Amino acid sequence: MKQGKRYAEVAKAVDRQVKYSEADAIAMVKKNATAKFDETVELHIRTGCDGRHADQQVRGSVVLPAGTGKNVRILVFAKDAKADEALAAGADFVGADDLVPRIQGGWFDYDVVIATPDMMGVVGRIGRLLGPKGLMPNPKLGTVTMDVAKAIADTKAGKVEYRLDKANIIHVPVGKASFTEEQLKSNLDALMAAIVKARPSSLKGAYMKSITLTSTMGPGVKLDAVQFGA
Repeated sequence: MKQGKRYAEVAKAVDRQVKYSEADAIAMVKKNATAKFDETVELHIRTGCDGRHADQQVRGSVVLPAGTGKNVRILVFAKDAKADEALAAGADFVGADDLVPRIQGGWFDYDVVIATPDMMGVVGRIGRLLGPKGLMPNPKLGTVTMDVAKAIADTKAGKVEYRLDKANIIHVPVGKASFTEEQLKSNLDALMAAIVKARPSSLKGAYMKSITLTSTMGPGVKLDAVQFGA
């Protein structure tokens, strides 16, 4: 894919053969985020896992200390007292069976879906629509829970999910280019600690083959995995 002049110019500052320290990588990504909007800083990890095997799946969530810098829209499947609790906690949309036809009609104006356990039968009816978009509630991620208030609070505080894609790569946001270097470092440290801890016990060989930090429109900067204990 042909890159623009702006990208080509900022890319000159990045040595593709070098694995940078965390501090240098963050400073470089911030400097190279020159788009007219507040770019998202992203972490991309190419792993040695084979996601086709259940015992080599990597998936989890972590609350970023400095948040995501994004206004997250939350949809909650709940009823009665739990629906009231969700609304009081700041959910953007709350409902039950009434939400199904809306979603079947193509409504996806939300970023996270949370559900109480008793509503999973309803949610299951639209699983084939939510799943491919990464919106399906999951108890392992804390999005299937009776404590909807805590799930909403964690999500608004900066909770992000990480998991392998079909190419066994993890893509996850770290924050915004407007964040301070200290904020991005605290978020990156929290993410890396969680992902390192999630290494499958059955995996043989390298876990993290490459780690790249980048901004939405900027060039990738390679990181040395050793500094994170990987």
